[in-house]
Amino acid sequence: MVNYLLVENGFKSFGDMSLFNDITFSVNEGDKTALIAKNGAGKTTLLNIIAGKDSLDAGNCVVNKDIKLAYLEQDPKFDPSLTMFQAVYGKSGELMDAVREYELALHHHNSKNLEKAIASMDFHQAWDLDSKIKTMLGVLRLSDEDQLVGSLSGGQVKRLALAVTLLNEPQFLILDEPTNHLDLEMIEWLEEYLSKSQITLLMVTHDRYFLDRICNEIVEIDEKTTFLYKGNYSYFIQHRNERLLNQSQKAEKARNLMRNELEWMRRMPKARTTKAKYRIDAFYDLKKQSEYRRSDREVEINVQTSRMGKKILVMDGISKSFGETAILDNFSYTFKKKEKLGIIGKNGVGKTTFLNIITGKMQPDSGRIEQGETVVYGYYQQQGLEFDSGQRVIDILKEIAEYVTLADGKQLSVSQFLNHFLFTPEMQYVRIDKLSGGEKRRLYLMTVLMRNPNFLVLDEPTNDFDIVTLNVLEDYLAAFGGCLIIVSHDRFFMDKLVDHLFIFEGEGEVYDFPGNYSDYRATLKEQESASNRNDKENAPKNTSSKPEANQDAGKRKLSFREKKELEQLTIEIEELEKEKSLLETEISSGTINHEELLDKSNRLGELIAEIDQKSDRWLELSE
Repeated sequence: MVNYLLVENGFKSFGDMSLFNDITFSVNEGDKTALIAKNGAGKTTLLNIIAGKDSLDAGNCVVNKDIKLAYLEQDPKFDPSLTMFQAVYGKSGELMDAVREYELALHHHNSKNLEKAIASMDFHQAWDLDSKIKTMLGVLRLSDEDQLVGSLSGGQVKRLALAVTLLNEPQFLILDEPTNHLDLEMIEWLEEYLSKSQITLLMVTHDRYFLDRICNEIVEIDEKTTFLYKGNYSYFIQHRNERLLNQSQKAEKARNLMRNELEWMRRMPKARTTKAKYRIDAFYDLKKQSEYRRSDREVEINVQTSRMGKKILVMDGISKSFGETAILDNFSYTFKKKEKLGIIGKNGVGKTTFLNIITGKMQPDSGRIEQGETVVYGYYQQQGLEFDSGQRVIDILKEIAEYVTLADGKQLSVSQFLNHFLFTPEMQYVRIDKLSGGEKRRLYLMTVLMRNPNFLVLDEPTNDFDIVTLNVLEDYLAAFGGCLIIVSHDRFFMDKLVDHLFIFEGEGEVYDFPGNYSDYRATLKEQESASNRNDKENAPKNTSSKPEANQDAGKRKLSFREKKELEQLTIEIEELEKEKSLLETEISSGTINHEELLDKSNRLGELIAEIDQKSDRWLELSE
C-alpha cells in the first residue's frame, strides 16, 4: 500500500493560541478520509500545510512527491478579467505544461524537443485539451465559456475551481468544504463522481450525507490531538461516543485510585527507597489521568421568540422578473404559524430573490403582500454580515443591544450571551479579522437571533459551521415556535427540519411538495422507474420532470409519502371539524362580547377555508 501523506507530532500556533499540539495520521492510496473538528481547531490551516501553502511549527508533514496532488480551496480565487475557458486553460497544470512545450518546440522547429513534447502529450492525453475543458465546463453547467470570471456567482466560481481540479486528474485530491455554494443537483453529481472514482481523498465538509456516502475513514481533531476511525460518518458517531465514555470512566477510576496513592505518598519518608520508585512514577501517571477534564462545551441557543399573532404573511399574485428571466409568475401563498418550509432549486432560479421579497428587501413587480403586525423577521443571508475587520467581537453586538432575552424570560448581558456561543471573555475583545470563517458565521447568527425573531429566514445557514454547532442549531430550530424558511444545500439539515418544500423550477414556476428532501428524491426516482416501465411497454411517456402529486390512482399507486399525507389529512380534518363545531356553538350562544364574537367569526372563516382545502386534497389522494 502506497503512502500518500504522513503527519507526525504536528504542532501549529498563532501567537499565544495553539491550534493543535500533537496530531499524527496518514493517508494511503485509495483512502477516502474526512477531517472533522470544531470551528477554530485548524482544519483549513492543516489542509494549507499539506498543500504546501503553510508549514508546521514543529513535527513533520510529508507528502509523497511521486504523486499528483490537487487542492480545492474553500474560497478559490481567479483573475476576474479572464473568461472561464481562459481561467481553466491557464490552470490545467501538467496538461497545460505539455501543450506549452509542444507549441514551443513547433515554433522553434526543434526536432529533439518536439519528440520529447509529443511523448509528453501522449502521456498526459493532452491532444484534446480544448475539448476536455469544454466538456467539463458543460458537465458542471458552465456553458458560456466566454463569460468573464468577475461576473460569476459564488456557486459558479466554486464549480469553475472544481473543473480545474478534476481536469488535472490528480491521484490525491484535497477538498475544503467542497459542497459550499453548490446546489443540490451539483452536490449529488459530485457525490456520485467521487464515490465511484479510485481517487484518494482528504476532505473537510460539514455535509453529513456526503461524509456518510463517500468516506471510509475519519480523522478527528479533538483536544488538540487526533483520533482515527476506520469507517464512515455513522461509524464515527457511534465509536466517538464510546471513546468519550471510555475516557470519562478511566478518569473516574484514576481519581478513585488517586485517593489511596496520595495517602501512600504522604506517608512515605523523605528518603524513599529505590524499590518504591516505580510506584512513585506510577502515581504521577495516575495523577495525569485523574486530572483529565473535557472542555467540551457546546453552543447554547435558547433565545426568546417574539409573540406571533394569527395573521402572519399573505402573498397574492406575486410576479417578479429580471429582463426576460421570470423568477415568480402569479405566485400566491398564505404562511401559517409553526410552518417549517424548505426551498430548493438550481442556482440562479431566484431562491434568494424570493427571500428578499418576503423580508421586504426587494419589491415584486406586481401582486399584493400583507404582513401581520406582530411579525419580527430574522434574516440570515448567504453572504453574511459585512463586519468591520478592525472592530472587536463584543462591539458588534453592543451596537444592536446591551441585553438579550432568553426563552425563559431571563436577560443576559452581551458578554454573557457571547459566552453562550463559545466566545470566551478573552475572545470577546479579539478583532474580527482574527476569527475563523466558522466563528464569524457564529457571530453573524448571534446578531440575527438576539433580536428575538418569530419568522426566521435562513439562506444557506450551514456554510462554515462545524457539525457540533449544526446539531445544536437543528435542535433549536426543531423546537422553534415561529415560522421558518430554509434555503440549504445540506440535505441532512433539510430532512431533519422541514415539513414541505417549494421547488423552484425556473421560468417563474414554483410548486409545493408535501415532504422533505429525501421524500422528494424518492418520489422522483419512483416516477422515473414508472416512466421507464411505461417506455418498455410502449406506453405514453410521462414528460413531467416533477412529482405528480395529483395523478389519478388508476394510473399509479400512492407513494409512501402520499399514503402518509392521506393519513395525516384524515386526522387534521377531524380536529378542524371539532374546532369548527365548538366555535359555531360559542358564536350562537349569545354569551360572548362583541370583540370575542368578531375574533371567533374570523377564525371560523379561516377554519372553513382550511377544511375545504384539506378536503379537496384528501379527495384527490383517496380517489
